[in-house]
Amino acid sequence: MQISSINDVKIYNLSHGKSLPEWLSDRKKRQLQKKDVDIQRRIELIQDFEMPTVCTSIKVSRDGQYILAAGTYKPRIRCYDTYQLSLKFERCLDSDVVAFDILSDDYSKLVFLHCDRYVEFHSQHGHYYKTRIPKFGRDFSYHYPSCDLYFVGSGSEVYRLNLEQGRFLNSLQTDAVEHNVCDINPVHQLFATGTSEGRVECWDPRVRNRVGLLDCALSSVTEGTEVQALPSVSALKFNGSLTMAVGTSTGQVLLYDLRSSQPLLVKDHFYNLPIKSLNFHDPLDLVVSADSKIIKMWNKDSGKVFSSIQPPTNINDVCMYPKSGMLFTANEDPKMSTFYIPALGPAPRWCSFLDNLTEELEESPESTVYDDYKFVTRKDLENLGLSHLVGSPLLRAYMHGFFMDIRLYHKVKSMANPFAYEEYRKDKIRQKIEESRTQRVQLTKLPKVNKELALKLMEEGDDEAELASRKKKGKAVPSILGDDRFKVMFENPDYQVDEQSEEFRLLNPIVSKVGQKRKKKLKLLSQQAAAAQEEAEEEEPEGRPSSEEESSDDDKSWVEEVREQRRLLRQEDRERRIQERKDADRNTVLLNREQNGVSRPNMPTAKKINQPQFYQIKTGEEFRSFNDMAHKQKLQKASLEERLKLEENSGISNMADTAVGSKQLTFTLKKSEQQKKQQQAERDHHAERKKLRRSAGHLSSATGRGRGRGRGRGRGRF
Repeated sequence: MQISSINDVKIYNLSHGKSLPEWLSDRKKRQLQKKDVDIQRRIELIQDFEMPTVCTSIKVSRDGQYILAAGTYKPRIRCYDTYQLSLKFERCLDSDVVAFDILSDDYSKLVFLHCDRYVEFHSQHGHYYKTRIPKFGRDFSYHYPSCDLYFVGSGSEVYRLNLEQGRFLNSLQTDAVEHNVCDINPVHQLFATGTSEGRVECWDPRVRNRVGLLDCALSSVTEGTEVQALPSVSALKFNGSLTMAVGTSTGQVLLYDLRSSQPLLVKDHFYNLPIKSLNFHDPLDLVVSADSKIIKMWNKDSGKVFSSIQPPTNINDVCMYPKSGMLFTANEDPKMSTFYIPALGPAPRWCSFLDNLTEELEESPESTVYDDYKFVTRKDLENLGLSHLVGSPLLRAYMHGFFMDIRLYHKVKSMANPFAYEEYRKDKIRQKIEESRTQRVQLTKLPKVNKELALKLMEEGDDEAELASRKKKGKAVPSILGDDRFKVMFENPDYQVDEQSEEFRLLNPIVSKVGQKRKKKLKLLSQQAAAAQEEAEEEEPEGRPSSEEESSDDDKSWVEEVREQRRLLRQEDRERRIQERKDADRNTVLLNREQNGVSRPNMPTAKKINQPQFYQIKTGEEFRSFNDMAHKQKLQKASLEERLKLEENSGISNMADTAVGSKQLTFTLKKSEQQKKQQQAERDHHAERKKLRRSAGHLSSATGRGRGRGRGRGRGRF
């Protein structure tokens, strides 16, 4: 059950909620009721109150005991007994029902008008008689005093069928081209029919002459009404002896007094949809009008809205239960809706428990919806140019915006943007063109930056999409290429991956092996999914290495590749340093020769290098022999320990010979106090040991070797 409050009027939707399948056991139903809140709040007022596909019309018998509904598919009629709160019978028909009526107080006499021009009569036991009218019918009414059925349809004539005599009578000749609806006044039996030209013709059944003509099409066009076509009459209903309500195909309802040709009141639904049903609620002087989208209840004297109902599906027909606040709707949905409005009246006798139920729920707060008003914000007002109306009676402040009359809103919007329809049409055309383009062959476009990475991500995305399609509940992970957060990586050249860099070459073997592992895993998962679909499990053949062995081999392979890359990097680094040293030496030699005037401009470079080099000894410099160079090369071959010892002993730390002269740096290594004390202690210790040392040379064996065979064994002296 759903509760809503519109204009402070509580509306209870009794058919809202989930319906339980019939094949469920009682235990399953109880379990669902404990778990699901919607099922707990569900009220099944009448059992199986629904149609297989769509319900087209619904009526209540005059005694209030039976509810009859016509629907499809297949075409059928269902009768529900309110005393038993269940389905009484169901009868299938040959074609769809356009309209039906109950001639008796109960379900014993029924008349059906079919879409194929047939008129079918049913009695209490079932089908009784079937006849045909000359034109396709759209509506009919029953005249009780004369037992005549008046049929209107696609022709200009009104056909009369007398049920007492069982034959057709002379038709009523009208000036209309087609008729849509008809009705008979229950007080003085005046017959009225609504035409497709927007007129209402009134006939007196006693003399079979037309007694009145109303032009409702012109009267329905008022100030602020948007009319796109000629309004035709789509609904007609009498109330009492003098009041008549006319509904048009453009969404207006006109109230007439039969003594005047001008309407007393014109009410617009503002949806531009045909009015499908009209009913009167006499206790509160209300008119209940409905189009396919909304049901409105408003006062017939002032036109003030009492309340409204907007079901989730389109409405085909509305029927009010007499002397109560309950109404039924036939919808474009299998389920027929039931609404209870306590403000209209009490609940029917067969469901009187609803009064107690609604009293308990009366305190639940619900949001208020203002009918015939449009909610706009300050930004909307600025776009429409209505900011100057803030503070005027035309705008009612509410929360973060304002309420304004819907008619004023439509009028200003059409003036502010007269080309809105053209823009909407262009957008629709553009959308259709784009949809058609998606059906063509799509070419893969790679970005300008990081093409290799983009191609790799595309291949991985295709593999994941294929794997997700094989799984029932699998969902593909969104690709990085379609993520706006990583869009700059494929557009900005600063993000280009340098494949020659040291970091890339060291990480590439690892990344490539991880990618290969991932591909193998995806392939394995796809094979497993295919095997699961075929329900065939195969064992691993002998001699084939397992996945663990393959993974261990892969680990060893990428380690070897990383080592190889490191070796290549070290080799390239050495070659680069050697080349830089050669270039530096060559530049130094050339610079010296240019300073000494040895170089000749006409001589090639190679010849200049092969010539003997001459050096000039400047003043203040000491001449060194060529043995110094050999001594220096010898020092370079010595180990670090030997070089440090030699420098420590000589006191010379570094010496450098260059082509332009020699430089010498002399210094003495300074030791800390602790090192000095330790060295002094070691020297004292060695000197003391030398004093205490005794020679053992005088202790020698007199008989020769101390260890021998025979008697001399073990008897040597020391």
